Amino acid sequence: MVDNADATSLNPQELDVWAGVATLLERLPAALDAQLQRDSGLTNFEHGILFALYSAPDSSLRLSVLAGYASCTLSRLSRAISRLEAKGWVRREVDPADGRFTFGILTDAGRDKVVESTPAHHALIRHLVFESISAAQAQTLSSITRKISAAIGPDAGWRPPQETAAQQS
Repeated sequence: MVDNADATSLNPQELDVWAGVATLLERLPAALDAQLQRDSGLTNFEHGILFALYSAPDSSLRLSVLAGYASCTLSRLSRAISRLEAKGWVRREVDPADGRFTFGILTDAGRDKVVESTPAHHALIRHLVFESISAAQAQTLSSITRKISAAIGPDAGWRPPQETAAQQS
């Protein structure tokens, strides 16, 4: 008789790969949060929201689109937007074309916060990720993460607009 746990268990090589992925999934967000909290009073999640709005046309996105980019529920996003609104970095406006939707809009103070917080954040990302691997490995990592994301679901996730990506290079 075959034990179901044995039949579905990861083999040693898969388990080794998964151990690395799982460790990265735990340690990288913690490192990013620690730096942003220390330097800017933001979480990585909040910085991601601000940066997505900063990168969007007119610094504005429907909250439903922003939740898709952030891979979160509207409820979690709404709580974060409330915190950012309280600090004066974001405001909400009902979509005048369709009152069922609400826009998150980056304020001037929010734009200043992104400009202030992003250089150190990107420096940490560059140090932790891109200085640890070669350019070829970075391309492979990009391909791998997109394939895994696609396996999770059809939402492509957030990608910077081409002009924003070029400005950040």
